[in-house]
Amino acid sequence: MKISEALLIKLEKIEARYNEIGGLLSTAEIIADQDKFRALSKEHSDLSPIVEKYGEYTKHRRDFDDCEQIMSTETDMDLRNLAKQEADALRTVLDKDVEEIKISLLPKDPNEDNNVIMEIRAGAGGDEAALFGTELMRMYRHYADANRWKVEEVNMNFTELGGAKELVFMITGKGVYGKLKFESGVHRVQRVPETESQGRVHTSTVTVAVLPEARDVEVNLNENDIKVDTYRSGGAGGQHVNKTESAIRMTHLPTGIVVECQDERSQIKNREKALKVLKSRVYDFYQSQAQKEYAENRRAQVGTGDRSERIRTYNFPQGRVSDHRIGLTLYSLDKFMLGEMDEMISALQIAVQNKMLENIE
Repeated sequence: MKISEALLIKLEKIEARYNEIGGLLSTAEIIADQDKFRALSKEHSDLSPIVEKYGEYTKHRRDFDDCEQIMSTETDMDLRNLAKQEADALRTVLDKDVEEIKISLLPKDPNEDNNVIMEIRAGAGGDEAALFGTELMRMYRHYADANRWKVEEVNMNFTELGGAKELVFMITGKGVYGKLKFESGVHRVQRVPETESQGRVHTSTVTVAVLPEARDVEVNLNENDIKVDTYRSGGAGGQHVNKTESAIRMTHLPTGIVVECQDERSQIKNREKALKVLKSRVYDFYQSQAQKEYAENRRAQVGTGDRSERIRTYNFPQGRVSDHRIGLTLYSLDKFMLGEMDEMISALQIAVQNKMLENIE
């Protein structure tokens, strides 16, 4: 209920900085410098909810202290009882205030509101893994539709049976990365394949990568570092397949990252999409290298981002889906595959928040 001394000092410094910025934003010098004005306005906006919650806590704490004063000095039993009732209610309010203050102090993921590039690739299990890859993409499409996000295909590479060799697509909308970042990793499926005559359960794996779409301010690619090749689109057929060299292959020479895009009929549109994916992959490459120095912090993020980690199992005979990072099992696999993923994603978000709250002070 009571804020620790260390946290109290931190909050007082934040409040002082908030008030300082408020004064600076009204000065002619800052108003004339638009870059400084924007930076300070953003900082002021980011600090505002912390200061507001701290103000609520301070008021409730004063009220609680007043109640305790009445309880210890007042001789009128009716007044003492009223003060006790109010103090009991304020204890609950203060506990909530402290929790909300700690949550407001948690570092924000800078990519939280970014669009994403999703990549699905078949792992162990041959055709069964590839087929499950296409089902995962349908699952994410359903989830995107439920959130009113937009899905754009970038590079769809299917097997003869319609399974996924490699599926690359973009999902755009509000807060996409904040929810889908938990999907990076190895997804395991256990079920009886349609081609299995003995009715035996097979285990297959699919790898999912979720990359935040890099903004231009975050990554600046040198044109001399990019090799661009054009080629004819491949696919199941149709008048635009193998007719013109509209497909694009981009290679980032310093990292060796290769991106292909053949979804659009126009070479220009394919080039634009390929460049977006390339920027995001290069951004992710350098960001991942930097994060190696923070291995403990990555573990605190309940394993998000490590594409070699088995994160989830989809068991069809038992109708369950289990997330291994937080030990949560849901017995609603059919609904989950139709995009009803919010319960799982919310649990992952809470787990990350709780891990971070352990070290907030």
